[in-house]
Parts: sequence; structure tokens; C-alpha cells
Amino acid sequence: MKLGQIKSNGAIVAAIFEDETHARPIPDYTMLALVQRADVEGTDLTSLATRLASSHVEEVTPLIPISPREVWGAGCTYEISSSFRDAEHGTREGFYRAVFEGGRPELFFKGTSRIAVGPGQPIGIREDSKFTAPEPELAVLIGSKGQIFGYTVSNDVSAWDIEKENPLYLPQSKTFTGCAAIGPVFVTPDELGDVYNLDMTCRITRGDQVTFEGSTNTSKLGRKMEEIIGFLLRSNPVPAGTVLQTGTGIIVTQESALAPGDVVTISVPQIGTLSNPAAIV
Repeated sequence: MKLGQIKSNGAIVAAIFEDETHARPIPDYTMLALVQRADVEGTDLTSLATRLASSHVEEVTPLIPISPREVWGAGCTYEISSSFRDAEHGTREGFYRAVFEGGRPELFFKGTSRIAVGPGQPIGIREDSKFTAPEPELAVLIGSKGQIFGYTVSNDVSAWDIEKENPLYLPQSKTFTGCAAIGPVFVTPDELGDVYNLDMTCRITRGDQVTFEGSTNTSKLGRKMEEIIGFLLRSNPVPAGTVLQTGTGIIVTQESALAPGDVVTISVPQIGTLSNPAAIV
């Protein structure tokens, strides 16, 4: 099942998407409220949404699929990410590879719904950065016990030059207005199929010019979803409606650093396409 949010009768509500532009509203529930109810009742989103959804199909524009309580990120979960960072950042040999190969994943707090945007909304370029770049990722919607409610496309927008200056500046490179884009919908695990065999593409366009194209497959993800979630929850309970970005396997280089007006388009066929313009924040 594909679930997200729409505007219906003047209110933002959860909805079951029949296709990219048609959905059945779930009256009186935002997506967060729906997830919170599923979390309390110990049920899955598919059965709960089926019970509560209207039979009426509306023509819609997808909004941000949830206002997340928290957004977390995972780093160096793809080999290409760790090797690029070691080369780009000039760190001691194997600094980032040690994270990729180590027993503990890199996890960091991106923020709350304040920093999250949905389809068509501007992602941020830090005003003090000359190398802000998209990081296309698969994201997981989780409950308070770590149960997986759905998957979506995400963009872990990052100021790479700030992290390159000093790895301890990671929080500043990762957290700012518009630093996390998610959407267009969440796909429930029962519909998505093999989460470790999803093709993902990313394109950056500047007017009529394509400044970057890249692709990956989640088969290259170096950790299982359950492992990353398990570490996130160690001595750190998160609320239902948390979004966890699981790391990038597509590396955008300095030559394709984001400029105002650039449009980043990330696609996973089984989920959909997330497209956002970039703006200085």
C-alpha cells in the first residue's frame, strides 16, 4: 500500500494513493496520527488504513508524507560513501572505511519536522557552504518499538565542505533548514518486496542543463535495516513517526555542488519520484 498526505476539504489528511495523482483520503487523521494509532494498537498501517479510508477517490497533489517527530541519518553504509569521504576529506587512512566495516553504524540527528520538506518544496543550501550536495537515500518510517511501517525516498542534504573542514563539524553539515526531503509516499513492507534490490537514480538539473546523474542499488547497502534501527534505539527511545535515512550510495562531487534554482530529482520505481528545487537558507 502507498500512503501519504493530501489536502482534502481544506485539511491535511492521510491518504491511500491509487496512483501518483489519485488517492482516497483518511478523514480526521494526519499520517502522524495514523502511525501513532497503529503503534499503540500494535497493528500494521495497511489494515488500519483500509478500515479508515474513504471509498471516494480524489485527484490530488502529494504533500510531505508525514510531519516526522524526529529525523535521523545513517552514514557510511555504502562502500562508495566511505571511500569517497576518506579521499575527499584527507582524513587518516581508513577513517570512514572503519565505520563502514565496523560493528557500530554512524548515526546522527537531523532534526524534527521543522527541517523536513516534501515534494516540490525547497531544499536548503547553507549560506556558509560552497559545497552543499544531495544525498539520495532510502528512508524508513518506524514506530516506538522499531517496527517498520513503510519506506520512502529521501534526500539527506549535506554541506560536505563543512564536514571536510573537520569531522567534528558533522552536526552543522547535516542540520539546517530544508536539509531533509522525503516523499512522495510511504510504501508498506508488504507491497515493497525486496528492500535490498531497489534501483535508485538521482539527477540535478540547472535550467535545461543536467549537471549530475548517478545511480545505485540497495543491494550495495552494507547493513540490514533492522541492525541500523537496533543501534538507533539503544538507550535512545524514539517516538512513533520517526524517519530514519539509511545512507547514500550516490556521490555528488564538488563540480555539481548545488546552486540556487537547481532541481534535484530522486527516483525509486517501486516508490516514486521526489523532486525539489534548491535555495539558499
